[in-house]
Amino acid sequence: MAKICLCLTAKTIAADLELLARNRRYVDIAELRVDCLDPDERFLLRHFPEQAGLPVILTVRREKDGGTFTEGEASRIRLLARGLAFAEADRRKNFAYVDLEEDLNVPSLEEAARTFGIRIIRSFHSFNGLEGDIPEKIRNLRRTGDEIAKIAVLARGSADALAMVRAAGKVRDADKIFLCMGHYGVFTRILTEKLGSQISYTSAEGELLAAPGQLCPRDLVELYRFHSIGPETQVFGVIGHPLKVTNSPQFFNTVFALETTNAVYVPFPTDSLRDFMALADELDLTGISVTVPYKEAILDYLGSMSEDVEWIEACNTINRGPQGWRGTNTDMRGFSDSLLAFMSTISAHKQTGEEDEPWKIKLPQLRKPADISNLKGKKVTVIGAGGGARAVVAELYRLGAHTLILNRTLIKARNLAAPYKFRWGGLDERGVEQMEHFSDIIIQTTPAGMEGNPDRDPLELYSFSGKEIVMDLVYKPDRTPFLQRAAAASCPVLNGYDMFIRQARYQYVQFFKRDFPPALLARVNI
Repeated sequence: MAKICLCLTAKTIAADLELLARNRRYVDIAELRVDCLDPDERFLLRHFPEQAGLPVILTVRREKDGGTFTEGEASRIRLLARGLAFAEADRRKNFAYVDLEEDLNVPSLEEAARTFGIRIIRSFHSFNGLEGDIPEKIRNLRRTGDEIAKIAVLARGSADALAMVRAAGKVRDADKIFLCMGHYGVFTRILTEKLGSQISYTSAEGELLAAPGQLCPRDLVELYRFHSIGPETQVFGVIGHPLKVTNSPQFFNTVFALETTNAVYVPFPTDSLRDFMALADELDLTGISVTVPYKEAILDYLGSMSEDVEWIEACNTINRGPQGWRGTNTDMRGFSDSLLAFMSTISAHKQTGEEDEPWKIKLPQLRKPADISNLKGKKVTVIGAGGGARAVVAELYRLGAHTLILNRTLIKARNLAAPYKFRWGGLDERGVEQMEHFSDIIIQTTPAGMEGNPDRDPLELYSFSGKEIVMDLVYKPDRTPFLQRAAAASCPVLNGYDMFIRQARYQYVQFFKRDFPPALLARVNI
């Protein structure tokens, strides 16, 4: 079974032991990164395994391999020798593994390790993407049958991640540690067992990452249930670019844990939809949530689609089926349910005369069914014309709203408005002037203001009166600059979190073809 390793990169042995103590319940082994220790602390490394009380990897990583050691090979070899010297009969007091790079040829170190049952990890690190024939490199890395081959490649994009997964499939039976470093390879740190890899390396929460893309051990255990992932585990995921803001793994993995469903939900940052869809086949993914910017482009990869997807030409959910991938859209109902519930809450407060501002009602209360069932007579402005806007506009049409669509690219606004005979314009003074007749509700559908994106207000030319109901589909941060400005003008404001929860429940129905258990909703606190 795959193991979780905590990389210890503190400057002192005491600090490393403190990091280990904080994370002990989550990890199976630790890696002592001697290159990170202060020079005086390196003299103390020999007794670290006994102090740690669990199997430890001895590593002195060179700068060119992603470490910090710059003092030359002779000094590095002496440190490795110090760690292996004076081995005890009780193996628990010795290092369990020693990491030796592929180009390090010191027979005496290898002989000492084998004599005392210390397994050699023969490692290769590349920060320039794929180099050569990876399956062949894995076969050639091991000099004897008892070594473990470690391949760590910084994935420059989805193509590298795909190639690495295909390579792993060709050497499934080899003893190996196999991972893609960086944002595009985060899934390899979760699906370690699925890839036939032996170890997933992690960094302590709040500490500098020992390598790009590492997760903290608590997330691997508590969020992804790392040790429960096996051959029969169904894999779901979310794709997008850059995909640095998503609560989908928290929602679905929490539900899977509460239900004890043998499934895991994984983030897949993707810079190429074509490469990802090939990766989805390699990993035999069951279902996928689709987010920005792929909600429209994903249609080219579908074998079938729902009527809603066919009509709005945007899809946020795909399932593997007999005819290939089937696409549906849960954004539509997620959006309209959330907006109508918010409007019902505002109406109820006005009728009862309660003093609390309606937009301060806790979101779980908003998830109740709405009393208001349509938007007839309402004048609405939609900001944006992408995949999210397509779902919003379709629902506004269904609910009877009169709608204005504003977008930076005029032709996209015009094309989205045309089937519904809605008004359209640009995000300029002329477009903002039109809002005078479409300001009962304002809905922002672009990624503007999202964490990781420019801190921008897409409607900065508009002055809120305080009478508008304002919704932003972004939910991280809680309030974008756009919502902050609306709230400051005393507008009722709603971010996209409640919509996210509602559409995720509809995705659950699509993934499993069963209703979402109502009793679970109150327990999914993310």
